[in-house]
Amino acid sequence: MSDGVCAVSDAPRRHPWADVPDTARDRLRPVVLGTGDEIIAEVRAEVAEYALSMNGEFGRRIRLGVSVALDQFLDLLGTDDALPDTTVYFELGRVEHRHGRTMDALQSAYRIGSRVLWRRIAGTSGDHGLEAESIFRLAEALFAYIEQLAAASVSGYAYEQSLAAGSRQARQHALVERLCRTPAPEGAELEALAREAGWSTPKTMAALVTSEESLPLVCRRLPPDVAGSVVDRLGVVFVPDPEGPGRLDVVADALRGTTAVLGPTVEPDQVPRTVTRARATWALHLEGHLDDEGLVRSEDHLLALLLHADVTLTADLVAQRLEPLRRMTSAARDRAVTTLTAWLDAHGDVGEAATRLHVHPQTVRYRLARLKEAFAGVLDDPVGRLEVTLALRAGGPALAEG
Repeated sequence: MSDGVCAVSDAPRRHPWADVPDTARDRLRPVVLGTGDEIIAEVRAEVAEYALSMNGEFGRRIRLGVSVALDQFLDLLGTDDALPDTTVYFELGRVEHRHGRTMDALQSAYRIGSRVLWRRIAGTSGDHGLEAESIFRLAEALFAYIEQLAAASVSGYAYEQSLAAGSRQARQHALVERLCRTPAPEGAELEALAREAGWSTPKTMAALVTSEESLPLVCRRLPPDVAGSVVDRLGVVFVPDPEGPGRLDVVADALRGTTAVLGPTVEPDQVPRTVTRARATWALHLEGHLDDEGLVRSEDHLLALLLHADVTLTADLVAQRLEPLRRMTSAARDRAVTTLTAWLDAHGDVGEAATRLHVHPQTVRYRLARLKEAFAGVLDDPVGRLEVTLALRAGGPALAEG
């Protein structure tokens, strides 16, 4: 790479700015540091709430925030370091709440700042000599960096809300709400929120999602070391050490008479994964795709999650692989779906399929011969059989009804 060699090895990287050549720091420094006043001017021009508020506490803090953000961004390029300190941005969120504003204005300011900075960098691309790949990595790093600053401000805002409410419940909500957002909170931020909520940060955790109405009952039955609240009209509970001895039994017992979905067990820095998985599985439950009640583990439904992750892709698979069935009459199609499903579930064992269908094996052989002819060789191909199996799982019932 002609731009220079990154300071980070080929080991797995946690932050996108690690992929930017460290030589970019010096090349971009005049451009980046020269955007501060322009960012402030555009924020004042575009965000009505800030047009007259730059002389007080907030104005002082936002000018400091812009200055620190620019310096800190340059220092991170070419390293795999976490943000050294987000206190400035945490406090900006707190000040926003104290001024009686929502987070909309501050979030707009972050977007404007990243836009102005990127415009200056892109406009001087011929001067700093970075290759196209490095420019791409730089853009990715910049927007990920701004996203983390904004997340710290949202945490500060939620924290100030909890102080104003003056209750442990509100502080626990701030913790749970933050754990439900991406990216995951850095260690220091998580520790601060957990401390205020009276919660011990676990080594591993899993998100438990249930209905908003069921949350109070579930939380009363669960051990006191969980943290739960309502987020986006869903009950969300973070269960520490869910794989510990007897822990799942305790969770299952707490769900008597109701249903909840448990996401995968993760470490704190991977918490968005368990939240996303639990929410997606809960959506399948609400849509009637799961028969489970009580404790539903998302890891037991990976195939269903895969088939519903991209409904258009799944619909194309069903349409393509089950087209031969659509050309049959309704009665013939129903019999074909039943026979094909039994044969595939029996891993191609005609005798086992016949037992499942309560017919003679010769009847199954005759039906299969007709099916193989209709599917034009697809059923003789291992990949083809897998695709047909998945298509039947996703669209077979509806096909049989149609």
